Amino acid sequence: MRKIGYLTVFISIFLLGFLYKSDTTPYPFTELPLFPEMPVAKHNPVTIEGALLGKYLFYDPILSSDSTISCASCHKQQYAFSDAPNSFSTGRNGVLMRRNTMPLFNLAWYPAFFWDGRAGDIEEQVFHPVRAYDEMNLDWEIASKRLKQNSFYTPLFKQAFGTTKIDSTHIAYAIAQFMRTLLSYQSKYDRVLAGQEYLSPDEYAGFVLMNDQSKGDCLHCHSTDGSVLGTDLRFSNNGLDAISNPLSYSDPGRGAITGKASDYGTFIIPSLRNVVLTAPYMHDGRFSTLEDVLDFYSEGIQMSVNIDSKMQYAHQGGVNLTHLEKQQIISFLYTLTDSSFINNPEFSNPFEKLH
Repeated sequence: MRKIGYLTVFISIFLLGFLYKSDTTPYPFTELPLFPEMPVAKHNPVTIEGALLGKYLFYDPILSSDSTISCASCHKQQYAFSDAPNSFSTGRNGVLMRRNTMPLFNLAWYPAFFWDGRAGDIEEQVFHPVRAYDEMNLDWEIASKRLKQNSFYTPLFKQAFGTTKIDSTHIAYAIAQFMRTLLSYQSKYDRVLAGQEYLSPDEYAGFVLMNDQSKGDCLHCHSTDGSVLGTDLRFSNNGLDAISNPLSYSDPGRGAITGKASDYGTFIIPSLRNVVLTAPYMHDGRFSTLEDVLDFYSEGIQMSVNIDSKMQYAHQGGVNLTHLEKQQIISFLYTLTDSSFINNPEFSNPFEKLH
């Protein structure tokens, strides 16, 4: 019986691989020597065919209830796949979403998604906006039925997964594969690290200020010296509001997911990459400009019951930067803009090429 069991498992795995992988081609990711090793989603390896299908689905409004909104409607390439300059995106029913839309890039490294981390991987993240009332508001069964009836998609699903079966899992897996290809790694700062370019005096001064614990003190959350991701991927309370009771936050953030008092009012720390492109800032879009953000960290921090311990100057309202120091930090932040990323045709609307 034991040998038969092993044989059954082997055959099942073999058939599963045959059905879902077919003649797919592994996606040729660029070598990124300055980045941490890219985590690989073994349950959904990225292929050229899967990423192409995912790109079509990402840009196709067919996944919204009235076929007017796509993923790309709120994640625009020219703004690093954020919804700048909107504080809140508008969903299918004309309802404003309650949090600022996050940009999309370098997602393979993220341990959780959304500001509150309620999705544990990209595949799970994809499931949320399609069925959410205030976003695309479409039942997944209807979405699958629409795609099954669309002759354009049948061969694409066959090429990507080796089957003409179309369901929510295949749809989410394809979009997730495309999203994993959204890599941003060609900013001026990347070229500086590679020895191909140099920072200007003001840019260099801004870099030093950010990583000086007695000045900008940004390095604890927004790593740029030790890690090029621009975030340490933690959840943090950065002192936006003066709150004495964890249950008093108007938006509980991570706390609503974990139920832990220490997580109330905490949100995932976003990357500083392409930050110039993604205004307004914070989970609620309260700051319109980088100048506003620097003013806040300089003299506007509020003490709250579970403020991040790394906000070591919160007791004095902030790090007290001079006007020149703020401008120098902003000069450095501009070097994190990846023009190649926002203009890369590999990530652009594929339907435009069909017309």
